[in-house]
Amino acid sequence: MPLLIQVDRQGFIRHFMGYAGMVLYMPIFSSGPFEMGKGLSAFGYISCLFLEGFSFLVYGYSCFNPLIHGFKLILVFIVFEEGVFIMTEKVFQMIKEKNVKMVDLRFLDFVGIWQHFSVPVSELDESSFEDGFGFDGSSIRGWQPIHASDMLVVPDPDTAVMDPFFEVPTLVLIGDIVDPVTYEPYTRDPRNIAKKAESYLKSTGIGDTAFIGPEAEFFIFDDVRFETATNRASYFVDSVEGIWNSARDEGPNLANKPRHKEGYFPVPPMDKFQDLRTEMLLTLESVGIDVECQHHEVATAGQAEIDMRFAPLLKMGDQLMWFKYIIKNVAHRSGRTVTFMPKPLFEDNGTGMHTHLSIWKDGQPLFAGDKYAGASDMAMYAIGGILKHCRAVCAFTNPTTNSYKRLVPGFEAPVNLAYSSRNRSAAIRIPMYSSSPKAKRLEFRTPDPSCNGYMAFSAILMAALDGIENRIDPGDPLDKDIYGLSPEELANIPSAPGSLEEAINALEEDHAFLLKGDVFTQDVIDMWIEYKTKNEIDPLKLRPHPHEFFLYFDI
Repeated sequence: MPLLIQVDRQGFIRHFMGYAGMVLYMPIFSSGPFEMGKGLSAFGYISCLFLEGFSFLVYGYSCFNPLIHGFKLILVFIVFEEGVFIMTEKVFQMIKEKNVKMVDLRFLDFVGIWQHFSVPVSELDESSFEDGFGFDGSSIRGWQPIHASDMLVVPDPDTAVMDPFFEVPTLVLIGDIVDPVTYEPYTRDPRNIAKKAESYLKSTGIGDTAFIGPEAEFFIFDDVRFETATNRASYFVDSVEGIWNSARDEGPNLANKPRHKEGYFPVPPMDKFQDLRTEMLLTLESVGIDVECQHHEVATAGQAEIDMRFAPLLKMGDQLMWFKYIIKNVAHRSGRTVTFMPKPLFEDNGTGMHTHLSIWKDGQPLFAGDKYAGASDMAMYAIGGILKHCRAVCAFTNPTTNSYKRLVPGFEAPVNLAYSSRNRSAAIRIPMYSSSPKAKRLEFRTPDPSCNGYMAFSAILMAALDGIENRIDPGDPLDKDIYGLSPEELANIPSAPGSLEEAINALEEDHAFLLKGDVFTQDVIDMWIEYKTKNEIDPLKLRPHPHEFFLYFDI
């Protein structure tokens, strides 16, 4: 019987992998319909077949058989994904061209912080992309218990990028987490969730690509201090742009500081971070991220936005991690600091991450049609799904207690769950910048950049798909100022959660749509609820707040 074996990059057999279940016979000099090349090697006849995205290296040895025109070929198939093979080759080519000395392996923890460890380049070979690298999973928040701590990170060769900050030439590879015993993808790996979301989309037949375009905002500060202890709690942030510094002795103070809600978007000298944002943009481009624009945002004190061009869901999850990493490190290099915290300032706009979604199939957009605002029936059903599940989705798109200090009326935050074509106070907007069908998309305005992108984007897609599959009617659009509605009118409009606890409770009650296709497992939902409750919601409840002293000390 033929043997399934593995070959190295030069085509030499490395070891046996198992048995194939059939014997193929063919004349040694014939060419099959899918045969792309053949030749002789030290191991005998070699050919390479390409079929439906996979490569088959076929090894065979010949022996005389008069019944089949002289030769019998006993074929051995070596199967691997064509793209992985090609990208692995590119990784080693990049290592040579860039004189790489170190390889930095990165993955995202459950909460949403990029983790990493580095190995010398000599530790990376072809087997690394199958065997991975071991690490202690018990030290990662929300992951393994200490008695089952061993985990593997398996690098994805398609993510290879040179780090733009390290002194020593370092290649970065984003990895997937697998169990070292079963070699199954780890259910709590956020990147695995994103992969499953993309697979589920394809399995439904609705589409084959979900494009995501997040508008991640952030603040650039000059000084940040905070503490929380038994007998004290405080925070302090400062910025050369802060309107509160208008009377500060700056030797001299040259004024031109944006007033509250007036940062969008005067030219310099009012805007003091043009060059810094441009440096951030160019660094993003240097790692292969397409960027559309950069600008100052509404709030005082250095609020900013840099917009990445839309990309498929998994790729955008990777890019959002690069985005945060680069923005923070460029700021740090200039002696400043960046936060993606949704509401670091009182009395001014918070930081959101309006997220654009469109679904395509066979290279064609599916959200363009002849319904409201030029949208298709599918797009309207997707809106219906997101609005129906929004309170539960917020547990992933707005996952911090601080998120809900942004989601309050009066600061351009989409508190009321409605949709519109141009009304930016609605939770979902259908942008009208272009009449091109390719530009038709939904803009979900509730999310903020404190989220874990892989999980947030996946939750949004799953809600939209549930709407499409169940033909959920989003109701009538709301094309007037929601904040100007009477209490009677507002009573008919559902609201976003008012706290993280409300969002977590909504997720506990409404998560069946996330379990489809095993995208979010019950284990992931349960651990997310447990982690957020024990580590964020409950601890905040227990602590006195400085404003409580202002209100109640003399009671």
